[in-house]
This record gives sequence, structure tokens and C-alpha cells, in this order.
Amino acid sequence: GTVARVCSTAIDELRQEGIKAALVRPITLFPFPYEAIRKTAEKAKAVLVVELSAGQMIEDVQLALARTRPVHFYNRMGGMLVSPDEVVAKVKAILDGSSVEVHHG
Repeated sequence: GTVARVCSTAIDELRQEGIKAALVRPITLFPFPYEAIRKTAEKAKAVLVVELSAGQMIEDVQLALARTRPVHFYNRMGGMLVSPDEVVAKVKAILDGSSVEVHHG
């Protein structure tokens, strides 16, 4: 929903700067789309989970990737939205090494 639209805008901005990025927008979380996550991340250097929650999807994303890619996290809670600029900044932090990988579970 909302986060997917924000991330889609951020991806457009990143691509304009020559940074490759992709999006997986799960339609349902049960069953969790492990294969779609795995397939989309095949060429990725890292994965960013963006949520309007406390990080409920992180562990499932890590399971889908079998720890083959670092997983990073960016969120907001309490009705506050994430902006495309914040997502772009987080992706750039991942690329320059200043973002810390999430170790969950």
C-alpha cells in the first residue's frame, strides 16, 4: 500500500542516479512470498525492509534469503509515514557502508 508507493518513488529517484533497485510488494503475508523475495534478491548486494511497524517482516525476509544477503531495516510507527527521500538516503547509507545490517532472531 502506502509504503510500496513511497518505495516506488524512491526507486525511480535512485534509478535516475544510476543506482539499481527493485521492489517486492507482497499481496499477502500468509503464505509468506519466500520464493518471490529470494528470486528478486538474486542480484542484490543487500536488501532493505521498509515498514510502518516494528519490523515484523525482517525475520521472514532473512529466512527467505537464508542469510545470503545483508538485510537492513527502515521504519516509522505511530501513524508517521516514511518519505521517498528517507528511503533514498537509507539505500545510499547501505551502499556507502554506514548502515548497519539487522540481526534478528
